[in-house]
Amino acid sequence: MTKKKFLCILLALVVVCCMCVACGNQDNTDDTTDTTTPTGTTEASVIKIGGIGPVTGSAAVYGSSVKAGMEIAVEEVNALGGAIQFDLNFQDDEHDAEKSVNAYHNLKDWNAQILVGSVTTSPCIAVAAETYADRMFQLTPSASSPDVLTDKDNVFQLCFSDPSQGITSAEYIYNNELATKVAAIYNNGDAYSTGIYDAFKARADELGLEVVYSGTFPDDTTTDFSVQLTAAKDAGAELIFLPIYYTPASLIMQQAKDMNYEPIFFGVDGMDGILTLEGFDVTLAEGVMLLTPFNAWDDDEKVVSFVTKYEKKYGSTPNQFAADGYDCVWALYNACVANNITAEMTASEICEILIDAFTGGFTYSGLTGTDMTWSETGEVSKLPVVRIIQDGVYVDL
Repeated sequence: MTKKKFLCILLALVVVCCMCVACGNQDNTDDTTDTTTPTGTTEASVIKIGGIGPVTGSAAVYGSSVKAGMEIAVEEVNALGGAIQFDLNFQDDEHDAEKSVNAYHNLKDWNAQILVGSVTTSPCIAVAAETYADRMFQLTPSASSPDVLTDKDNVFQLCFSDPSQGITSAEYIYNNELATKVAAIYNNGDAYSTGIYDAFKARADELGLEVVYSGTFPDDTTTDFSVQLTAAKDAGAELIFLPIYYTPASLIMQQAKDMNYEPIFFGVDGMDGILTLEGFDVTLAEGVMLLTPFNAWDDDEKVVSFVTKYEKKYGSTPNQFAADGYDCVWALYNACVANNITAEMTASEICEILIDAFTGGFTYSGLTGTDMTWSETGEVSKLPVVRIIQDGVYVDL
């Protein structure tokens, strides 16, 4: 073999080796395996579930609770080792509509196939417009305004609606003769609070339940409620209806005590969690009535299991929002299994199948309701339950 021929062969071998190394490096670069994919599965078998809610800011307790409940449910689903597994990506929106839309776009970039959220009403309304245009199925755990659902066939609620809470509250107060004169204090800058109040007032008027005073405040940063409480007291209100979240409600209870005013307080599902509010004197909530679909102190086997896992994992007692998040995941899992949904399907394909399922007789029983069904407008059918706080726990009435 001539020297020239030998050098040519040697050069060819070097080129081949370089190509092999380059191919090997390219394989490593393109490895897109998600580190959050459940152990023992391939990415192709995993359906991507996006979540949106406030985990920082003034409403963080609600989003953090939903996120935690979802995490427990996803762990349980994946532990089954079935053909359907879930991968969860939960985004913080700080209870801000614009940030919630940005969070949704982050989830789209992640290739989310189903959305759970948003947790609070105003952000959810903004995101619902996006998911409707994109044809992504959206199940909100706790955004209860009817505006969330209006003209959007892809959006569904797991929580009962604002009108339902307002109507049920008025009827319960009237039918059980809790008071003859009632006052209400609500957040007129919040769609959730205003929606419940409007339905409450309309039904109270129909029943002949006298609402002697209605006071408002502009947002949940309000800390002084002395004007509203003084007006309610001067009007002779024996009961104050509070269709608000528990942070302002806790301040109202403290300030009422400071002025020696002892009305009955009646709240809605936003009140749930007041017993675990840091720094709150739980004796102030003694005798408070509220609508909530979840009782962490229930001896039901499913509730006990969930509460035990939650307390072990997060070191606190779960509220209704955590149970809502948990139920969203399990409802979606059951619907996916029943309708042969796979991870290979696009978000829009999954959306159309789930719309047909949820409006076609699909039922789900979980922590927050039994035999839940959904209307064609996306509203869940389940009964609001009135409970009373006694000795620091919820007691069924």
